[in-house]
Amino acid sequence: MPATAKICGLSTPETLQAALGGGASHVGFIFFPPSPRHVSFDTAAALGTRVPAHVGKVGVFVDPDDALLDAAIAAAGLNVLQLHKTTPERAAQIRQRTGQEVWAAVAIKTRADLDTARTFRDAADRILYDAKTPEKATLPGGMGVRFDWALLDGFRHPLPWALSGGLDTSNVGEAIARTGARLVDVSSGVETGPGVKDRTKIVAFLKAVAQA
Repeated sequence: MPATAKICGLSTPETLQAALGGGASHVGFIFFPPSPRHVSFDTAAALGTRVPAHVGKVGVFVDPDDALLDAAIAAAGLNVLQLHKTTPERAAQIRQRTGQEVWAAVAIKTRADLDTARTFRDAADRILYDAKTPEKATLPGGMGVRFDWALLDGFRHPLPWALSGGLDTSNVGEAIARTGARLVDVSSGVETGPGVKDRTKIVAFLKAVAQA
């Protein structure tokens, strides 16, 4: 099965179209005001209507409350909720209440961090392995940091999974070959600056994934 990709942090029609035209399987909209990729409900609604049914619409959240989730789902027509810094108990509650597919982001720096993935076995539908950001970082991801992919060697994944953290056109082929990832996630790796997506980089990244 060929690998597919999610382009995360989209905020304009032009970059969304680049992702769709390049064959992205998922597109991500970030609902977290501290992020330079944060989108308003109005922007998310306008972009969401452009996404065909076969492409997953992922809302990215950091320990969200129910009101935020409900408003974002309604605005963008989300069908996947990606949760950062959210406990397994809360993730399970969100999954049951909304009926949405839930991805649990697990921040990785050491092999011991992988143990967290197992706690989401009955609480989420997919694990997103992301690089652990520096202790004082204000953002949980999107900082271009990668983790040692060798940490995944021999690990028995408790759920379907995706790979994130520091991916770009130059290394995504290696990442897929090294880890066996069937879904990869990119944000800062296709930008010219924080939150500024580049159409050419998006297309090149998706081409690299298709050729991996």
